[in-house]
Amino acid sequence: MHALIKTGGKQYRVAPGDKLKIESLPAEVGSVVTLDQVLAVGDGADLRLGTPLVAGAAVQATVLAHGRGDKVRIFKMRRRKHYAKTQGHRQNYTEVRIDSIA
Repeated sequence: MHALIKTGGKQYRVAPGDKLKIESLPAEVGSVVTLDQVLAVGDGADLRLGTPLVAGAAVQATVLAHGRGDKVRIFKMRRRKHYAKTQGHRQNYTEVRIDSIA
């Protein structure tokens, strides 16, 4: 069984037992969170699509850790204008394990 969920402005295809890094959630490590924005649920040839969400579907996930992603360097330059600017950014994330799809 697998599901297509939406969280943090992104979509993920998940199955029970999967680990993934999603946008930061305000939840404690070890707590169970419910991701209720389910766009599709499938089991083999049986697929239910939502318009836009599947009614009554939810995904249970356990929060494993919080962290920060790799640094992304931003470099802007205007040639011949003596302008160069460097920035860095690290995005926060929450690592979760998918427990069940209902």
